[in-house]
Amino acid sequence: MVAMPVACALLATGCASKSGQGDDALQIVANPVAATAAVSPAPAVAPAGTVLASAGVTALAADPASGVLAVAVDQPPSVLLYRLADPAAAPVRVSVTGPVEELSFGSGQVLASIPSRGQVAAVPLSGGQATELGVPGQPADAVAAGTDTLVAVRDRKSVDVYSGGALVRSITGGLYSADEVVHSGDQTVVLDRLRTAVFKVDVQGGTIGEGLRAGDGATNAVADSYGRVLVTDTRAGALLAFSMDPLLLRQMYPVPGGIYAIAYDARRSLAWVTLTGSNQVVGFDVRGGEPVEKFRFPTVRQPNSVAVDEGTGRVYVGSATGEGIQVIQP
Repeated sequence: MVAMPVACALLATGCASKSGQGDDALQIVANPVAATAAVSPAPAVAPAGTVLASAGVTALAADPASGVLAVAVDQPPSVLLYRLADPAAAPVRVSVTGPVEELSFGSGQVLASIPSRGQVAAVPLSGGQATELGVPGQPADAVAAGTDTLVAVRDRKSVDVYSGGALVRSITGGLYSADEVVHSGDQTVVLDRLRTAVFKVDVQGGTIGEGLRAGDGATNAVADSYGRVLVTDTRAGALLAFSMDPLLLRQMYPVPGGIYAIAYDARRSLAWVTLTGSNQVVGFDVRGGEPVEKFRFPTVRQPNSVAVDEGTGRVYVGSATGEGIQVIQP
């Protein structure tokens, strides 16, 4: 398989758009539906590495700086704080008000997005009680950006900017949904799963900028070390790479098997993606002109989330069906 270098001008399906839903060069179908993870079959082989018992995992995030692995589970809704140095040790459990969709680290805490409750929970790294930030609507993702917190609010189709717990501005325009926000350096991109597109966000200017189609069913995104945002196209089965400044589609690499979750190891330039249709996790070296597969491991069933510890290279995979947290040392 080879990557397909592409530029905006070459895409027959359309490139930038700031228009509303009635005049949209990015829209694929009349009534778009967000792509979701492929349903996993029963595992054919045992998962690699070790598996820690857990309820259904809804999100994972690792932070080597603090030495913490954060795991969101659904029964009961909680964030579990593991020590990366000893993941087999019992975690600290912090209760939250509802199912967590995304986790991220920032400002010495874990940000847990809870769309069903209209909240972003700030979980102390040492445990204890979470502090809830009320967000009007469905906050699908939240990331730290300096002293600010950027929140993708799905139903309001906005990126909200909070500072000191107060709403500074809501950035809207041209989105059908705001599902994930990626911030790297001074660049910010929002993923719209309904439009299956990515858009630049001018946080200081308060505007949604140019947008590009992201395959046929984009689901998850992460920044890499090379000024790009990597996106999983679950419907078409591909790993996409967009430069962020300017926003251009640079690579489209076929990855069959139900590509879904993604995490990035900056120290090793490895993008780890899960394949829920085949219960696998694959590590791609993304330094060159096309991704190069370096690792492939069997996983727990329904591997809907993945995280990587850049310090050790250890990979963590979460089963959404309650079959545990998998720990793999490549």
